[in-house]
Amino acid sequence: MALAGGIALAATPATAQEDTPFSLQDTIGSDDFSIEGDLRFRYQTYDNGFRSNAPDSDEAITIRGSIRAEYDAGPVTLGGELRDARAYLNDADTPLSASSINALELVQLYASADIGETASITGGRFVLNLGSKRLVGDPGFRTAANAFTGVRFDRETADGSNLTVFYTLPQQRLPTDKASLLDNKVEWDRESWDLEFWGGIFSRPALIGPFTGEVYVYVLDEDDRADKATVDRHLVTPGVRFYRPDKAGKWDAEFEFAYQGGNIRTSKDANAPQVDVDAYTAHAELGYSFASAWSPRISAFFDIASGDDADTSDYNRFDPLFGPRRGEWGPTELYGPFGRLNIRSVGAKIAAKPSKRLQGFLGYRHAWLDSATDTFANTKLRDPSGNAGRDGGNQVEARIRYWLVPGLVRLELGGAILDKGRFFQEVPGSPQTGATHFGYSDLTFSF
Repeated sequence: MALAGGIALAATPATAQEDTPFSLQDTIGSDDFSIEGDLRFRYQTYDNGFRSNAPDSDEAITIRGSIRAEYDAGPVTLGGELRDARAYLNDADTPLSASSINALELVQLYASADIGETASITGGRFVLNLGSKRLVGDPGFRTAANAFTGVRFDRETADGSNLTVFYTLPQQRLPTDKASLLDNKVEWDRESWDLEFWGGIFSRPALIGPFTGEVYVYVLDEDDRADKATVDRHLVTPGVRFYRPDKAGKWDAEFEFAYQGGNIRTSKDANAPQVDVDAYTAHAELGYSFASAWSPRISAFFDIASGDDADTSDYNRFDPLFGPRRGEWGPTELYGPFGRLNIRSVGAKIAAKPSKRLQGFLGYRHAWLDSATDTFANTKLRDPSGNAGRDGGNQVEARIRYWLVPGLVRLELGGAILDKGRFFQEVPGSPQTGATHFGYSDLTFSF
């Protein structure tokens, strides 16, 4: 962490705080052409790991670079993004996958056309950030993108209501074999008709008093292909959300519920039986933002995502689709035990912004398994007998961000501690180690 900060300070002129930060837009952009980029270096490490198929301690360096550009040609806008996600210091048993390593990928390439003054239609490759992003969003912490190829329609009315309808083929990241990932091999991602994702979301402000309301339906259709067997997910996920945004001196609140139906095979075997899906998730949160220096906000929250119940013939494990985890569940990549799968959890968080350059938060979460016989969240640990119980333990996490050079160089330091509960101590295959400690440092250059 000290090395990252030292490098940034050494590379920064003493008068940089008084100068306008360098930007590609000022250098080669124009009123019609916009361009920006960033380059992020991350060192991360952990000890006393919780995975059964990974070392007790490990480290990695991940590097993410991105260039984004748009050209406004009147009623039509052309845009694209080239993203490069690589990892170093990792080896064959480091718990990194294609979600963190995706070298030199054109994640966005789209054309968008205005339809009147309030609507637009976009086609090509693009990222989707819908609603709360709990089920559909492009991760900020994770190195690789969630991107889609297809078409979307957006409309905003005079009262602030928004409608988005889309039909896409999710990009399936390549390569996936460990040898190619260790070499940071460049292989273009694929999309095909064997994985389709479509649906829509509508939101309206002040639907109930000060609460904005959302309603959505997402559909995922998955089939086998010649080189890949799947569990043939055919999922329909309707949901609702009500929220009051945080504001200084005010209480804020949020509630979101999503149900999941459809059908799925019990295994990747082509002859495996197909069963009905009956799953759900919910999030509730209450917070208060103080109208004072540092702009502190305190909040308490509850989350649940159903797990598969061995006593029923239906499949009950909720699928989080394309939702990022960092915002609510803690750091991912080398860490990331928790997520919106077979979990019940309560917690609290305090966040503050002492200045325009500095911000941070401290959070706590206790977690249980929703189903004692199903795999716990993202740990890949399972006790089919249920004898290991439901106690997943406690997590404490913290993060600070500081602009070393405002608008140009930002340092981020963070970490988490997982105090393992009874489940980790008794589930078959769990490493018999103490609390997991995870830390990372980011140095991000924006231009």
